Amino acid sequence: MPLTAKQRERFRALAAEIDGIDLEVYERFERDPLEPIIGLGKKNLRIGFFGRDPGREEVRFQEPFIGAGGQLVRKALYQHLYGDELPDFEASKAVGEHFFWINTVPYKPVGNKAWSMKVKRHFRELMNEVLISRFEGRDLITLGREAFLWFGIDRPKEERDRLEAFWKSEARFEQSLDVTLEDGRGQSRTFTLHPLPHPSPLNQTWYKRFPGLLAQRLNQLDVRKGNLTL
Repeated sequence: MPLTAKQRERFRALAAEIDGIDLEVYERFERDPLEPIIGLGKKNLRIGFFGRDPGREEVRFQEPFIGAGGQLVRKALYQHLYGDELPDFEASKAVGEHFFWINTVPYKPVGNKAWSMKVKRHFRELMNEVLISRFEGRDLITLGREAFLWFGIDRPKEERDRLEAFWKSEARFEQSLDVTLEDGRGQSRTFTLHPLPHPSPLNQTWYKRFPGLLAQRLNQLDVRKGNLTL
């Protein structure tokens, strides 16, 4: 499911107002640096993935979660759904069609460093609107600390403290947390967050454990081929 024309134009306008988009990578792959990279998916999908921001391969293919970290996610999804090893890149793209994909900021930052709080706040209201209006599911698997704590931006201090305390819990990758989002149109939705570590190969603490942790989450959510939509 694509963005609405109005949402797309709003993203482009917001992107034109910030610094830090990796223009060199966009130019290398002849991509428009103002075009948002949001995978979305069918509106009635049950499970969504919420990550940090796109990387080089995401710019190249104009699709989120397709680089090294995303391939780790997609490999685990394929194994879980089909009981077999992921055969090739095209299969990794196809398995992604069963899930909703979205990031904190839909643009690649220079140096792959997390966007500043200022930039995340800059896009926050529109990202809220996209999540609330384009995804009917409730369950979001968040990838890494930045993605999880995004849900506390511009929220009351008690809510931010609640998210911080949950993240510090040793059971954070086994338990889940409900959060409510509101957008500028007065619409609100409650989502259940199921946090996992960031799947980057640079995350040596959790990289090897990530497939097992994701499999555990998928089992908790009873993800099967026959119940991927609402």
